[in-house]
Amino acid sequence: MRYGYYGWDPTYILVVIGVIICLLASAGVKSTFRRYSGLRSMSNLTGAQAAERILHRAGIYDVTIRHVAGNLTDHYDPRNKTLNLSDSVYGSASVAAVGVAAHECGHAIQHQKNYAPLSLRSAIVPVANIGSALAWPLILIGMFFTSQTGALFINLGILCFSASVLFQLVTLPVEFNASGRALRILGDTGILTSEELPKTRNVLRAAALTYVAGAAASILQLLRLILLSGGRNDD
Repeated sequence: MRYGYYGWDPTYILVVIGVIICLLASAGVKSTFRRYSGLRSMSNLTGAQAAERILHRAGIYDVTIRHVAGNLTDHYDPRNKTLNLSDSVYGSASVAAVGVAAHECGHAIQHQKNYAPLSLRSAIVPVANIGSALAWPLILIGMFFTSQTGALFINLGILCFSASVLFQLVTLPVEFNASGRALRILGDTGILTSEELPKTRNVLRAAALTYVAGAAASILQLLRLILLSGGRNDD
């Protein structure tokens, strides 16, 4: 069985849909962050200051807050316990910056409390990295062989790619939980007012959708690989 005519592969539509979803999500988070990055918080705390206050309130004193280059490159690294805040967050006192900083603190608190999905994601990281590196080489090698040998390589490649998809799916509850923690802490501590919290919620929701979009795109790509593999076996 061959897909399409004159070399056209209709399963490409799955890739195109995935790319469009990711582009829309990326544009959405940038637009939302830009919108609220000009709104200064009433507490007048910068992202770094808010992060320090949140961490200390949670009893966390062994996490280092660092300034890293880039825009929205914020992340918490559990390996060396560093909370890395980007140019647009570290020194900014906007409700958007404070929200992003609080979100990363949410990950640090997850780490402190041994939050199960975070532990699972950390355990999957090596497997996902290896799978991501091997998936396409194995699939490409399989295309040069016929019959069972080619099918074996392609199926191994699909299995490796599945590990990467699994990682992205496990990431979803981790990110949503971190945002939920962030919003509760910001409200409980008074770092943001009740009028400011909905604006920060919009920023964190837009950021979370980028992870949903990434997972959706990976699932669509995995579906495409499975369809192509099935079509090749029917030839």
